[in-house]
Order: sequence, then C-alpha cells, then structure tokens
Amino acid sequence: MHANPRLAGIGFGLLAYGIWGFFPLYFRQLADVPPMDILSNRAAWACVFVGLLLTVRRQWGRVVAVFRVPRQLAMLALAALLVGSNWLVFLWAVANGQVVASSLGYFLTPLVNILLALLVLKERLNRLEWLSVALALAALANEIVALGSLPWVSLFLAATFGSYGLVRKQVPVDAISGLWLETLAMLPVCLLYALWMGQSGHAVFGSGGWSTVALLAGAGVLTALPLMAFAAATQRLDLATVGMLMYINPTLQFATAIWIFGEPLQPVRLVSFALIWAGLAVFSFSLWRKVRRPGV
Repeated sequence: MHANPRLAGIGFGLLAYGIWGFFPLYFRQLADVPPMDILSNRAAWACVFVGLLLTVRRQWGRVVAVFRVPRQLAMLALAALLVGSNWLVFLWAVANGQVVASSLGYFLTPLVNILLALLVLKERLNRLEWLSVALALAALANEIVALGSLPWVSLFLAATFGSYGLVRKQVPVDAISGLWLETLAMLPVCLLYALWMGQSGHAVFGSGGWSTVALLAGAGVLTALPLMAFAAATQRLDLATVGMLMYINPTLQFATAIWIFGEPLQPVRLVSFALIWAGLAVFSFSLWRKVRRPGV
C-alpha cells in the first residue's frame, strides 16, 4: 500500500514550516548568548551534521562535482552570505524582543520574490501580482509613518531571504549538498570571529553549561532538518500548495511574539499586517490561478 504523495508532501511541509515557526521559542533559550556566537555554532554544527548525512547517504560525489564548477561554488558562497546575515539579524531580533518585526519580514518575503522576479529575472507581472506589490508597498509606507523610520529588521530579513531563494534557485545543487557547502563557506568567518573573541578570553565554542552547549549543537541539527523536509515537500506538491504553507512560519512567529513573549502590537502596526495579509491573499489567488490555468 503506497502512501499518498500529496499527503506526504503536506506532512513534510507542515514539519518544515512548523520547525521554522517555533525557532523564536528555541533561540529565546539562548538569549544570554551573543547572536554571532549562536551563528558560529549553528554553522559549525550544521556542517558536521550534514556531513554525517552525506556520509550515510554516500552522496559526497555530488559535493565533489560542485567543486569542479567554480560558478556554482561562487553562487553558493553568495547564498551563504545572504542566509548567514539573515540568521544573524533574526537571532538579534529574538534576543531583543523584535519577533513581531521578524514575522513581518517573513510575511513580506513572497512579495519580495515577486519584485525580484520582475527586476532580476525580467518576468512580467499580471494585474493581481501588481496589486499584491502595491499592498506591500502601502504596508511599508504605513510602517515608516508609524515608526518614524525604516523598519530595517523586517526589510533586511525579507530582502536577504528573498535574494537567497533567488540565488539558490539558479544553482542546480540538491538541498543537502548545497547546505553543507553553504555552512562550509560560513566557517572561515565564524572561525576568525572565534579566534578574535578568544584573544579577549571569550570562548565561542564550548562555553556555558552543558545545557547551553547542547542547545547550540541542537541548533545545527535544527538548521538541517526543516530544509530537508522542505525539499521533500517541494518534490511532492504543486507551487500553489507550497506557497500557502509558506505562511505557517511567520504566523507561528507572530503568535509566539504576541501571546507568549508579550511583545506589544500597536494598532498602527496592525494596519501594516492587514495590508500584508491582503497582499498575500491576492498573491496566493494569483498563484492558484496560474497552477490551475497555465498561461493566465
């Protein structure tokens, strides 16, 4: 008896976005650890964990093949820079009570993807996609007026994650091999940081109690698991379904920020979220129409 591929795909998607959505709860346990320390440990442990997976699966040949294509290596290094900086700002946001802002950033990401497709890939937008972009820009304008400044956390997270997706889409390397090479590319910066901090007596790796060390090592595993589940989901689901599941992550982050962390949500900021949600609804409907009626 074979499992339903679509049902399995939804299960993998829920697992991936569920883990990502609960990241603030996990990393809040490491609030006393500097964000760059967490990033360094996350990259190092993810590299080790994914390396073990590659060994078990006997897939090192795929990694070796990438080393023969300098352009792919350069693109993955760029991807590492984008996702690494995204992780760092997200970790800073969690440590500084800015999870509402981070959730807004991840809600904005699909709309940033539309803009990148327009500007970089020269894709043409339909009327619904233009409307979703207009609603996102209205939300951004509302944030600037409400805050009196650019919502840099939200914008940075949306821009870096959207750009990461664009870069990664153009590199024909599987998720596991790609992640190992990305974390490998982060390691020189992380090791230089560890050496620099070590001169002042601060140990980036292995400092703190056993529970802190375990949480930092677990962060590496948690980096790889949702990415693997996401890759499995995209293999089994159409784009529209993946697009709808995408909103689970920022929704869980938003709920965590308001109901668990007790972050304030000003009425003016609620207007921003309402505009973003409206834009996402329009975008999702457009995506659904494209899948159901190609050429629309």
